Amino acid sequence: MKTQKNTIKKALLTLVCTAGMGAAVYAQLPPPPTPTTPPTQVPIDGGILLLAAAGAAYGARKVYKNRKDKAE
Repeated sequence: MKTQKNTIKKALLTLVCTAGMGAAVYAQLPPPPTPTTPPTQVPIDGGILLLAAAGAAYGARKVYKNRKDKAE
């Protein structure tokens, strides 16, 4: 029973802290852009492709391992 109360207290504390951080994020708005600065564009480069390839390789490995385990 005591462990359950501790778990509830930890969950409540986590919820309160998370809600507090969310309010702090929206506390200030960014300054408006000046007319002389061009809009910034972020290119999607090789980082995304590398992460997608790593995810595909990891998924293929998990599928292969699961099939191998079921065959035995």
